[in-house]
Amino acid sequence: MEAYVRQLFSGKIKQLGDPNATNPMDKPWESAIFKSETEEPIWASETGLIGDEVADKKTHGGPEKAIFSYPIKHYDYWKKDLETDAIDVGGMGENFAVFDMDESSVCIGDTYRFGDALLQVSQPRRPCWKPARRFRTMDLALRIQNSGRTGWYYRVLQEGYVRAGVHFELIERPYPKWTIQACNDVMYIYKDNLQLAEKLASCELLAPNWKHTLNKRILGQSSSSEKRVYGPNKA
Repeated sequence: MEAYVRQLFSGKIKQLGDPNATNPMDKPWESAIFKSETEEPIWASETGLIGDEVADKKTHGGPEKAIFSYPIKHYDYWKKDLETDAIDVGGMGENFAVFDMDESSVCIGDTYRFGDALLQVSQPRRPCWKPARRFRTMDLALRIQNSGRTGWYYRVLQEGYVRAGVHFELIERPYPKWTIQACNDVMYIYKDNLQLAEKLASCELLAPNWKHTLNKRILGQSSSSEKRVYGPNKA
């Protein structure tokens, strides 16, 4: 089989929640995680798919997180883990729902010809509190990162139209040892292994924000992940 995008998603920012709510999970929030499937070609620009919005531009979007990709097969796991059928393809806010590729088969720096565009893998996704809010599961961000089912981001090296049903053509794989899975292991499992952190941080094509986090760890300046994983969900 060949890896390809089975479904393509794009979405606008939505305002949600009740200003009178007492439960933090019900209070007002905004997100573009609710995306709609499209079969039409979409222009992939340096900062993302045209028409696909980002609510929190400080931590999402931009050239290093232009396009988010997530394996379709993971949804079987999440349906069982969360004991609900409410979570389905597109639920993690991905742009590309991909088939026959996952965190063990995708590497930092992988460069793909996809449609008219040239895409390069930049980093694993570091899950935040918004999927947790969407699916009413306080620790979902932790479950995502601990399971290794994070998905990954692409930077756009050459802009062009992309569409669902198109296969990826692997052009270059400069860092075969740095799979998305290996990166996640360094970030979340082998936290005390500073030698591994140094090796990953020295990977030229790893996104700068990941390098920054790893370099802080090496210097003994690691910060808490509470704000990222729980955000305003926790009172």
